Amino acid sequence: MPRPMPAKPDLERLFAADGPLALAIPGYRLREQQVAMAREVAAAIAANRQLVVEAGTGTGKTFAYLAPALLSGGKVIISTGTKTLQDQLFNRDLPTVKNALGVPAMVALLKGRSNYVCPHHLDRALTGGKLNSRAEVVHLHAIARFAKATASGDKAECSDVPEDSGAWYLATSTRENCLGQECAHVKTCFVLAARREALVADVVVVNHHLFFADVMLKDDGMGELLPSCNTVIFDEAHQLPEVAGLFFGAAVGTGQLLDFARDTKLEGVSAAKDYAPLQDAARALEKATKDLRLAFRHEGRFSTAQWLQHPQAIEALSALQAMLDELGKHLESQAGRSEGLANCLGRCGELVLLLRNWQSQPLQEDDETAQVRWVEVTAYGVSFNLTPLSVAPIFRKQLKGHPRAWIFTSATLAVGEDFSHYRNALGLADATTGRWDSPFDYPGNALLYCPQGMPDPNHPDYPEAVVEAAWPAIRTTGASNGGTFVLCTSLRAMRRIHELLEERIAAAGLEMPLLLQGQRAKSELLENFRRLGNAVLVASQSFWEGVDVRGAALSLVVIDKLPFAPPDDPVLAARIDTLKRQGRNAFYEMQLPRTVISMKQGAGRLIRDETDRGVLMVCDPRLVDKSYGRRIWQSLPPMRRSREIADVEAFFEN
Repeated sequence: MPRPMPAKPDLERLFAADGPLALAIPGYRLREQQVAMAREVAAAIAANRQLVVEAGTGTGKTFAYLAPALLSGGKVIISTGTKTLQDQLFNRDLPTVKNALGVPAMVALLKGRSNYVCPHHLDRALTGGKLNSRAEVVHLHAIARFAKATASGDKAECSDVPEDSGAWYLATSTRENCLGQECAHVKTCFVLAARREALVADVVVVNHHLFFADVMLKDDGMGELLPSCNTVIFDEAHQLPEVAGLFFGAAVGTGQLLDFARDTKLEGVSAAKDYAPLQDAARALEKATKDLRLAFRHEGRFSTAQWLQHPQAIEALSALQAMLDELGKHLESQAGRSEGLANCLGRCGELVLLLRNWQSQPLQEDDETAQVRWVEVTAYGVSFNLTPLSVAPIFRKQLKGHPRAWIFTSATLAVGEDFSHYRNALGLADATTGRWDSPFDYPGNALLYCPQGMPDPNHPDYPEAVVEAAWPAIRTTGASNGGTFVLCTSLRAMRRIHELLEERIAAAGLEMPLLLQGQRAKSELLENFRRLGNAVLVASQSFWEGVDVRGAALSLVVIDKLPFAPPDDPVLAARIDTLKRQGRNAFYEMQLPRTVISMKQGAGRLIRDETDRGVLMVCDPRLVDKSYGRRIWQSLPPMRRSREIADVEAFFEN
């Protein structure tokens, strides 16, 4: 039953300089952009319509959608792109707005099951789990103590155990290895408790992956959450097309197979210790899975045609499937001995079907429901993927049915004033749009610098040219006690640029800390970067967005190349081919808009509050030399522009 709606909510009064939010938030400032966005969100909620909103950094978009959502009186689902924002909304922003409004709303936080301690798997690990180090043994016992004291079971609250500890794998569940209602611990299950709270809450905070896996696809019995909802709000909505592609497609990889083999061994030790063939078959599957990865000489993404050029890998996959079938036979004979083994038998059948389906899937290129078949090889494993050619027709179906409002918001959704790329990607033909620039003083506090004389980005010595051009700016920034992000478009360029900068810093004898993505966990790297004050961090894709460093600690952002997706990416290549066959311009309809949004994300790392100052350095000459470069820089915040290093030096001197 909906909450009673407060009489005549006045958004202008709420956001006024002396209003409820101003009284509740230290340093609150009235922002016209925030009030305008709140009005649009309130109108969309009242009319049960779709709204796509771009709000620049500093607009305060979180409060701009939270206030009208809380005042609406209906059930609201808020989905975020990252767990960091999810936790921030639940622990800080929602309580602040809720208290300022005096709204008696029940709020729940719902994460994926791997974020909660699983009593069954924890017990199993304590009795028979094999850990990789003494530290992980200590971590597992710390998790056991936490499980007895916690009300939520959320591993984010267990500060004694690092988030990336291997002990968490043994102490949590996945969709595949959860025993569901057959579990002996069902009454004390933290996942089910969190879901019960979500069902009765007025506002539920989830993330995009959970939304698509558990709500849109009605996986794990969560189909009842969406029908009772009046409003769905997606923050960090620029990530949705990619996330939707993951969940509307299918994937099976060596990671899943190794997890399955490991779980089978653990369940076998627990319930079928006297049946050695089960352990032998599980170990044989592990070996076959690792051999599959070794059959590939290079990392990368491969289309169906390229996959067929890897006869060793095809043979290795066939051997793996034989081992999977063999393990299935042994599981079938032992499944009656425990719920865990019965679950493993079911998983084995699912893996067999996924692999067979991938191998038999054709690419129906003229069908909008077609799927692209491709293989991804990384340093850690291999995955076999089916990805929809377009997620729009599938997502469009989810928007129909029970009338509700759908709000999509991010700092990066439009190309200039144009939202057509985003709307087309998700099938949002009926959506209205709104766009508000950042209230920050970009012309006064930021400079866009594009150096002269740069070679073609495909030149083999391009990383050397980037370091040659960027070094004077980096050195100047460090001298003024500022830090630098060097954002690269590939891991190979990242490693080479880091190597070259290491040589420069050593030759100059400077006390300038140099950090590299992957050296430590992302959170630890960021903490060190902030603390050091004048560090240089060389990073790739994971630091282009969702990273917040305020003040002089980040004064210079260097981007090596315009972030065009590689044209040989199998999914992108298939989508480009489809557009070309339809007589459309794939570059301007798909490739350029994606690049603009990525550039806006990278540029967004620079200015994070009203007092921030900094330089955005884009080394790629195409920003100036190509006609489409103008569309890119015009979509960025309105910074002063220069091609002279002297202007950068003067900027930091002042």
